[in-house]
Amino acid sequence: MDKKQHWENIYQNHQLKQVSWYEPIPETSLSIIKRFKLPKNAAIIDIGGGDSLLVDYLLLMGYNNITVLDISEKAIERAKIRLGEKSRLVTWLVHDVLDFSAIKKYDLWHDRAAFHFFTDINDQEKYVDNVHQYLKPDGYLVLSTFSTEGPESCSGLPVQQYSENSLSVLLNKYFEKIKCFTRMHITPFHTAQSFLFCSFKNREIEGYPCIAPI
Repeated sequence: MDKKQHWENIYQNHQLKQVSWYEPIPETSLSIIKRFKLPKNAAIIDIGGGDSLLVDYLLLMGYNNITVLDISEKAIERAKIRLGEKSRLVTWLVHDVLDFSAIKKYDLWHDRAAFHFFTDINDQEKYVDNVHQYLKPDGYLVLSTFSTEGPESCSGLPVQQYSENSLSVLLNKYFEKIKCFTRMHITPFHTAQSFLFCSFKNREIEGYPCIAPI
């Protein structure tokens, strides 16, 4: 089974509150985003957003330039149904983030869902290259992964655990670290998962322009 079909099956067979990553209010992500004091028209993309409620709260906060990307079409459909008419205010993309080609640059790239599933170093480096390419210079990256105290697998797939140091080293080529900390997530099944939350600022490196001229 390829990874797209894997996630289609997950969302086909599990409701919103039946997945381990469900949180009724994405408080940690929202608190980080608020600190950046972005304008309401800032371009924000949520990677692996699926039917996460982050987009709901960003809309409530007045943000009006939001993109949600997920490999699962079923997850996107569920989010659209939940939001109803408000779904028209969001750009929805069904893509594998590693094959994603953006038509614009973003002020904020948020990922609490996808990155730790890339266990191959080549995929990790390609992901980091994509973030740098499609973030504006001085744009923000909010990346949440399983910490070294977190689970070793999720939804039947192996995951990559990170420490503050290992994640920072991987991103150091393009990004300046702002802050890292761990948070314990309590799943709907009353189990605890340790997450590492890190925020970074994109920087333009000589020889590595954010987007090549057309």
